[in-house]
Amino acid sequence: MKIRVLSYNIHRAIGFDRRFKPERIIEILRGHNADIVLLQEVDEGVPRSRELKLAKEIADALGYPYYAMGHNVSLRKGRYGNATLSRFPIIRERNIDLTVGIRKRRGCQHTTIDIGEGKHLLEVFNLHLGLSSKERQKQAGILARSKEYESLDIDTPCLIGGDFNDWRSLLRALFVEGLEFRCATDKNNSAGLPKAIKTFPSFAPRGGLDRLYYRGGLTLISAKRCRYKASKIASDHLPIITDFKLI
Repeated sequence: MKIRVLSYNIHRAIGFDRRFKPERIIEILRGHNADIVLLQEVDEGVPRSRELKLAKEIADALGYPYYAMGHNVSLRKGRYGNATLSRFPIIRERNIDLTVGIRKRRGCQHTTIDIGEGKHLLEVFNLHLGLSSKERQKQAGILARSKEYESLDIDTPCLIGGDFNDWRSLLRALFVEGLEFRCATDKNNSAGLPKAIKTFPSFAPRGGLDRLYYRGGLTLISAKRCRYKASKIASDHLPIITDFKLI
């Protein structure tokens, strides 16, 4: 069985032109037709985004029958966080608090997705990490020690994706060597060394901030970044699109 997974920091659907245009995000997502979509910076009830429930609006527009919203930050009016959309049933959902000290609130949304009528469960962690390298290291540790993660068998199909803000790939060794994941969004450079697919800033990408790690009964088929013209302005990040075969 093949599944397509897309991760996208949508920047609240506010583009580089400072216009709130969720229809641009919707068209970009429609073009890639992913089975599972991991979104970050998703507003719910916030004035800057017309007080819409963006996760629901996007899911309804694209015909995703299942979605889950994880709230990380509460504003004076409304909240925002990570959202997961799925063509398959989401049977469990929980938001893991990754906030470190007094820094900005951050989180990781954990969903269990039934992609095979109870025969195949996929564990998905959709996160948005902080801006400081030390903060990100602590957040990765919080995730690794969470009951949601620790309860998983190493052979269980599992994805960890989202906006890692990891400019220098400092977390790669933790996930690949320490937790035995593979990085779907690595490409080898001319020296044969892994280098992240660049996704930020969208109009002229210089950093591979958006990543996807996988483990268990999954085989990577392909990984790429979006090259649609609209994606250069719709958000400050580009989506990454990955195809897997479920063993």
